[in-house]
Amino acid sequence: MAWDILASGSGKHRATAADRGVRPARVAWLALVVALLPLRASAFPLGGDQTVLPAGTEFSEEALVRPRELFHSEAVGGRKSYLVNLGDLAFNSPSILGGKARQAEMSCGTCHVNGASNPKLFVPGASSRPGTFDTTSLVFNAKTFNSILDPVRIPSLRGARFLAPYGHDGRITSLRDFVYNVIVNEFSGPRPRDEVLDGLVAYINDIDFLPNPKIAPGGRLVAQASLAERRGEALFFKPFPKQAELSCAGCHVPGGTFNDQMRHDVGSGGLVKTPTLLNANFNAPYFHDGRYDSYEQVVDHFDRVFDLELSTQDAQDLVAYLNAVGDGERPFDKDGVMLRMKEVLELASVLEVAIPAADTAVVSLAVTGVGAELRELTERIPDIRNTAIGGKDERLAARAILKDLVLTLRRIDLDVAAGRIDDAMAEYRNFAQLVHFDVPVALKKAEPWSLFNSNVHQSHYTALGRILPVTSQQSQ
Repeated sequence: MAWDILASGSGKHRATAADRGVRPARVAWLALVVALLPLRASAFPLGGDQTVLPAGTEFSEEALVRPRELFHSEAVGGRKSYLVNLGDLAFNSPSILGGKARQAEMSCGTCHVNGASNPKLFVPGASSRPGTFDTTSLVFNAKTFNSILDPVRIPSLRGARFLAPYGHDGRITSLRDFVYNVIVNEFSGPRPRDEVLDGLVAYINDIDFLPNPKIAPGGRLVAQASLAERRGEALFFKPFPKQAELSCAGCHVPGGTFNDQMRHDVGSGGLVKTPTLLNANFNAPYFHDGRYDSYEQVVDHFDRVFDLELSTQDAQDLVAYLNAVGDGERPFDKDGVMLRMKEVLELASVLEVAIPAADTAVVSLAVTGVGAELRELTERIPDIRNTAIGGKDERLAARAILKDLVLTLRRIDLDVAAGRIDDAMAEYRNFAQLVHFDVPVALKKAEPWSLFNSNVHQSHYTALGRILPVTSQQSQ
């Protein structure tokens, strides 16, 4: 029962034995498999009756690296505010969505991993290819179903505060209105509390672009740029041969965020908002519907549609320039226990405000969300019944201390609900003490035998890949 509070709120899909439609005779066998691997079907394409979503759904959660999330408040020497951390919690909680999204434990963070995009996400019936998603599909809200499959590219949210209007077609001017529309209309969620909606907007607005040392002030390339990049820059500013009033730089304005905050018809199916080119190296696929995989294909499209008369060298130079402008420092972080614990501490910090205010709704959101993060972390540390790897004592200690954290969170939730605010604050101080000191030490000792170790990770998912087709076939 102690783990019941972790059943939702992670923003990650998890399939139980019942969800997968596994016959009762197989449950005991599967339980042993779960203990030895441990099994996480969410990291693989889902088949059969494994999920409320269509068979073949892929959320791609097995990566050993994660998109780097750079917050403006931290970059200027401060710390994230209560509102930003509250928004982070809500962003990664399925509880703010509705219908099948909530049942599948999807969240905003499922599509926008750490505020970036998710180029591998694929939902049959709602995606035309990985990295695209149809927000008007029958899968998530019958009321918005428009009878056609018209998915759009999942965008990165980096620098979103500079990129109004919102939506691929720029139909909504306010980020707050756009977030509300996504939750309520696209994913059938309940109307969010004003504070939660404000937190979501604050969180998204706080996500910065990755710094790019290849761009000088004013948006021009630095002196160290290559000859190909400089030739590409000149072509970028050059008027189109057949339409002299147009140029690449006319829409992707280098002096700002490489977009003009306007809509244009570029021969891809109506008016679409100009996307930023900043950090675009990490935002494939390209175009509003994700039809292109590479800059080469994008350049070829504009060459054909606008008759640019580009030579082979011209096209290569433009691609070199786009790669320079679209770059960014440290786009990914290696996943590991210290990164996870930093997130746990930040998300749990909302309790410092919510507990004294006796805000039961926010306390519950924090307990559920942080608890889910701890469950996710626990699943990364194989159960001690897995004797194929070492570190039995270290794994046992790490899993035990994570369970203690979950129990502490549960007591906090119960205390606040019963009005025992002083007791809840005492429990929170104990929780923070553990997260600051004891827990990182225990987890660091277990990390060599966890799924954060590339060798353990590879063997785990190789074994899981062999098992999933079998269980899927048996469930038919």
